[in-house]
Amino acid sequence: MTGASKGIGAEISARLAAEGAAVAVNYSASKQAADRVVAAIIAKGGKAVAVHGNLADAKDVKSVVAETVKAFGAIDILVNNAGIYEFAPLEAITPEHFHKHFDLNVLGLLLISGEVVQHFNPNGGSIINISSGVSTIAPANTAVYTATKASVDAISAVLAKELAPRKIRVNAVNPGMVATEGVVSAGLHEGDMRNWIESVTPLGRIGKVEEIAAAVAFFASDEASYVTGETLHVTGGLR
Repeated sequence: MTGASKGIGAEISARLAAEGAAVAVNYSASKQAADRVVAAIIAKGGKAVAVHGNLADAKDVKSVVAETVKAFGAIDILVNNAGIYEFAPLEAITPEHFHKHFDLNVLGLLLISGEVVQHFNPNGGSIINISSGVSTIAPANTAVYTATKASVDAISAVLAKELAPRKIRVNAVNPGMVATEGVVSAGLHEGDMRNWIESVTPLGRIGKVEEIAAAVAFFASDEASYVTGETLHVTGGLR
């Protein structure tokens, strides 16, 4: 579980652990937050370890997977949640802004997926990529971030075909706005952005972390054994 120390990632970790999965909680910056997620899982009788690594760094990718395999053995499920988002109008886009997003949101996802599949259970398993509703909503001033998530959608479709012979299913979950720590710290949980989203969302509200985790749990489970290459928008009907 990449990017699992807070927000949607933390909730997905808790949900998968509750369903019986042993969870490697990957974090890049906040060991304290990751340790809290792990402690909460263990307190409820689950299995979890915290694993440090910046997935934009190929060396870290290898160590994250090695530590996970050392702790739990063969891997059945990979949830690619690590990512960043910063918005900028066209004239403010710089090479640094571009590479910061693509190196983690796209290249990091590809590198960790490529490393993990070498350690997947021979019986196959499931990869769930956390994309974003922006890949189709395409809000103004999000060209780079939206491009990374459109890439994640495309990669998910490609890998679903590429990994099917190995019985590895690949699907994407595309959340709408959810009031996570990142959204709150960016000041997007209130004001014009939230008001606009709620006004154009058919269900008239933003989402909850539990609603994203439920979709991931479905794709990870045997209930979705004949589902691959899908992109599920958990956006309250906003497209």
